[in-house]
Amino acid sequence: MMQNKRVPKRTCVACRESGDKRELLRIVRTPEGEVKIDPTGKLNGRGAYVCKNRECFEKLQKTHALDKAFKMSVGNEFFEEAFKELFGEQ
Repeated sequence: MMQNKRVPKRTCVACRESGDKRELLRIVRTPEGEVKIDPTGKLNGRGAYVCKNRECFEKLQKTHALDKAFKMSVGNEFFEEAFKELFGEQ
C-alpha cells in the first residue's frame, strides 16, 4: 500500500483563503531585510504566501498585508518590480 504524500497548505495573506503551497506564490523577507519573490520556495527568511492573481496582489499592496506579515515597511518599488515580473506591466 502506497502512502499518499501530504500537500502542505498555506493561507494567502491578501484574501485569507487556504490553498496548496505549490499553487501560491511565496514572498520572502531575507535575513538582510530585502523583500523578494521566491519562485523556488527555498530562500532563507520569513515567508508569506499570496495567490498568483492580480486581485490578490493589488489587495496585498492596498491593505499593507506584507508590512504586517514581515513587521516592516515594504516599499512600492517591490510591488512595481513584482507586477512587471508576474503580470508583465506596472
